[in-house]
Amino acid sequence: MPIATRFVSRAAASSLVVAALTLAGFQATGQTASAAAKKAPSVVTCTTANTELTVTEVSRPINHLLLKATNTGSKPCYAYIAPYLRAGADAQAPLPWAEETTPQAVVTLKPGRSAYAGITTSTPDGEGGAKAKTLGVFFADRKGDATGREKTLKLPKGGVFFNSTATVTYWQDNATDALTW
Repeated sequence: MPIATRFVSRAAASSLVVAALTLAGFQATGQTASAAAKKAPSVVTCTTANTELTVTEVSRPINHLLLKATNTGSKPCYAYIAPYLRAGADAQAPLPWAEETTPQAVVTLKPGRSAYAGITTSTPDGEGGAKAKTLGVFFADRKGDATGREKTLKLPKGGVFFNSTATVTYWQDNATDALTW
């Protein structure tokens, strides 16, 4: 009987130690997870308020511009879909998005990082057209709606010719992809 009692006491003590360590582990894990959640920055939608936008003319391909959006905020931001672009102050509709340039994932910009969109301004088979001196830019939200305020950029060389074939790519994580479609 004393041996059986000692065995039960040791088993009970071992169970208590395992239970205490398990409970401490769960509490530590919970504390670590909550600390990590507090440290992890939330991701916001890129807008004209938390990015710096520039538009430049490129030598190749011809009749193209490169739009660059750099995250100036303190949190990462999502550059959803493609920018809404208005070529000239009198534009009635945004440039269409080049659907074939859809990336595999939403472009995420850490602070200081950039996203790029290529803009075809005209092609020989396009119709009509006019020289635009400014480019109005809106970002899209997750649903594809324009978000934030418009940012108006001056176009290079005092203006650029746009015709009916003008399009813009989806946001890309590098300039080469934005210009090779």
